[in-house]
This record gives sequence, C-alpha cells and structure tokens, in this order.
Amino acid sequence: MGDLFGLLVVLVLGGSVAANSVKIVNQSDEALVETLGKYNGKKLTPGLNFTVPFIDRVVSKQTVRERVLDIPPQQCITRDNVSISVDAVVYWRIVDLEKAYYKVENLQSAMVNLVLTQVRAEMGKLELDETFTARSEINELLLRELDISTDPWGVKVTRVELRDIVPSKAVQESMELQMAAERRKRAAVLTSEGEREATVNSARGQAESQILAAEARQKSLILDAEAEQKAIVMKAQAVRQEQVLRAQATSEAMQVISKALHSDPTAAQALQFLVAQGYLEMGLKIGSSDSSKVMFMDPRSIPAALEGMKAIVSNGDTPSYPGNLS
Repeated sequence: MGDLFGLLVVLVLGGSVAANSVKIVNQSDEALVETLGKYNGKKLTPGLNFTVPFIDRVVSKQTVRERVLDIPPQQCITRDNVSISVDAVVYWRIVDLEKAYYKVENLQSAMVNLVLTQVRAEMGKLELDETFTARSEINELLLRELDISTDPWGVKVTRVELRDIVPSKAVQESMELQMAAERRKRAAVLTSEGEREATVNSARGQAESQILAAEARQKSLILDAEAEQKAIVMKAQAVRQEQVLRAQATSEAMQVISKALHSDPTAAQALQFLVAQGYLEMGLKIGSSDSSKVMFMDPRSIPAALEGMKAIVSNGDTPSYPGNLS
C-alpha cells in the first residue's frame, strides 16, 4: 500500500514537472527565458516550446503587435503665454523584446512621461493660433522625436496624433469675441464691397445709357439735317424748274405777242388792255395778301406804263427774257 502511494506521488510530481516544462506561445507573441536568473538570449517563439524545470524561467511575455497608448490631457503653455490643455494618442510596437524588458523598468509609464514632455516642449515653441493650424506639422515632429527617443528601448513609434487642444475658459471667451468681431468685420467689408459694386454698376449703366442716348440723338440730328438738306435741295430744284418753265412760257408768250403785233396793227390796243388788266390783278393779289395791310397805288403810273409798252411795240423791238428762243 505504501509503495502504491509513493508511486502516485512520483507520477503527480513528474506530471507537474513535465507540464511546467512545456510552454505554448501564441501567434504575434514572444517570451524571454532566464536560466538560473541570467538571460542568455533564449526566446520562446510562437508555438510549442520546452524549458528545463526549476532552471529556466519565463520572465517576460509580450505581444509584438501595434498598440495604442492613450496620453491623458495635460496643461501646456504656448509661446505667447496662453494656457491650453492637450491630449494625444500614440501608436507603437515592440521590435526588440530584450531591450524593452532590460533597458527600462516600466516601459509604458516611461513612454507616457516621454510623450508628455515632448508635447509640452513642442507646444511651448508655438503660439496659440499656430497650434490649431499646424497640427500636422506638430504630429510629424512628435513622431520623429519619440521614435528617436524610444529606439534604445526596442520600441518603434509608428504614429502620433494630437486629439484635443483646448484653451482655458477665459481664452475661449476672448477667442469667441475675436471671431465674432472678425465675422462682423468681414460682413461689413462684404456689404461695402457689394454696395460699391452696385454703385459702380449703376453709374456704368447710366453712363452707357447716356452714351447710347447721345448717339441716338446725334444720329437723329444727322438724319434730320440730311432730310432737311434733301428737302431744301429738292425745293430749290422745284423752284428752279418752275422758274425755268415760267420763263420759257413767258418767252413763248412774248414771241406769240410779237408776231401778232407785226401781223396785226390793231393788236397793240389789245395788248395795252391786257397789260392794264394784269397790273390791276397784281394790285388785287397784293391787297388780299395776309402780310399786306395798306397798299398805295398811283393811278397816273398806269398811263405811263401803257405808253412805255406802246413805244416798245411801235419801235418793233422784241423784249429779251431769260429763255428767249428767238
């Protein structure tokens, strides 16, 4: 009975020792093994691994996948002495587990403090307005500085992002007032520019309208002058033609009268009667004209005119008139 109990104890202890000697490492993980308290470069890779019981000991087991380090908000002072609260997020992974375990005691705490220091240093180089507009540049600077600083720890920083940059309440109120003033200023500028453009367009339209009206008046005056000139020319031509025709008619009439006087001696008396009648009719027309009010006629001038005509006829001369064909 005692031998059976001893056998069971040996089997249990042997199974426990065998179980402790088998180590299974998951994918994307690594483990460091110390032999009798000393690290001799032995690492456990993903899969099934065996260690020496009571001699080998797994001192660190970490993932080599990328991790996210959340940086809590911290107070920073900008170059223009403005207090702001900044938080960030850092993406990193272990590339050398040996350095990450033996070069620094608490890797994550060391990284948090390092990021906080770098963020304060970079924020102190910028003014408040630059912290909002140059966020990409700040992220690149932090990434470069942190990657250099964490290289001795076997850590690779892959990305740094500033999440929130929050000024103090007083600064926020002053910024809101400043932005409101800027908006009012832009609105006033835009309103004045719109009014100026409207005034310019209105003046330009009036000028163009006046120019068009002046050109229209000029063309109208030119057309009126040309029409009036043509009317005057046509009227003068008509008067000239009328005078020519009248002169031709008078010439022909005088030729007929002259022939009649030569052929018939008694025609002189008839001619005297016609001249007297024409003289009287001319007086009547002058008296009936609207522009004539009083007409003085000397009856004694009639016989003298008749005697003159009689002398011309008795001498046998033919009066010369424009258009006389004889």
